[in-house]
Amino acid sequence: MSPVLLLIVGLVAGVASGMFGIGGGVVIVPALVALGMGLQAAVGTSLAALLMPVGIFAVIQYYRAGKLRLPIAIPIAVGLIGGGIVGAEIALGLDTATLQRLYGFFLLYASWRFMEPRKWLAQFRDPAAAPAAHAESGGETAVSWIVLLGVGLGAGVLSGMFGIGGGIVIVPILVGVLRFDQKVAVGTSLGALLLPVGLGGVSRYYAEGLLDIGAAAAVAVGLVLGSFGGAKLALGLPSATVKRLYGIFLLFIAARFILPDAFGV
Repeated sequence: MSPVLLLIVGLVAGVASGMFGIGGGVVIVPALVALGMGLQAAVGTSLAALLMPVGIFAVIQYYRAGKLRLPIAIPIAVGLIGGGIVGAEIALGLDTATLQRLYGFFLLYASWRFMEPRKWLAQFRDPAAAPAAHAESGGETAVSWIVLLGVGLGAGVLSGMFGIGGGIVIVPILVGVLRFDQKVAVGTSLGALLLPVGLGGVSRYYAEGLLDIGAAAAVAVGLVLGSFGGAKLALGLPSATVKRLYGIFLLFIAARFILPDAFGV
C-alpha cells in the first residue's frame, strides 16, 4: 500500500479531526478499505494510528484559545479506555458483512449530526433566522464525573468496534445535551482523545493479526499535520458549510457499506 496515499488519508482525516473534534477514523477506515484492506484490519490499523498523540498541536491551539476543559476531558478519556476493549471484542465476534452494515448505519448517524438537516431546513424557510439557528451555544451545564465516564464508555465501545476516536459521539453530546460551545466541545474532545485511549482495543486486533503497523504510522504522520491545519480553520472560520459537506460525504460512504452490491464491493 502506497505510503503517499496513506499520508494523504491521514491528512484528510487530520483536517476533519482538528475541525470537528473527531479521531478521524470515519475517514481512515473507509479509505483503507477502498485501498484494499479488509474491514477489521482497517479498524485495527485506524485505532493504532489514533494511539499516537496525533492531535497534540491541535489541542495546544484550542488550549491557548481557552477552548479546552481538562476536568471534562479526563473522565471521558478514562471511559474511552474501558469502552474500547468492549467494542473490539464485539467487532471481532461479528462476521464481516454484519460489521460492514453496522458501520454503514453508524455513518448515517454521523452524517445526520454533521449535516444538521433541521437547521438547514429552518434556514431555507426563514433566512432571517439563520444567525439564531447557527449561534454557538453557551452556559455549560454542570455535570458529574459519572455521567462523563458514561459518555466515554459509550464512545469507547463505538471506537473499538469501528476504529474511530470517539469524538463523533462525544462532541454531539457535549453540544446537544450538555450545552457546550461548539469549539469548546471540539477542543475538549480532542483533549480526551490525546491519550492512548484505544490501547486495549488495539491489543486485541494485534493479537488477531488484524493490524498493519507500517500503514498506521504513515496515517498518523498525516493526522498530525492535518489536525493542526483543521484546528486553525475551525478557530478562525465558521464551520457550518464544511460540516454539511462532510456530512454529505459520510452519507455516500454509509451507502457504500450498507449496500455493497450496488457499489461492487
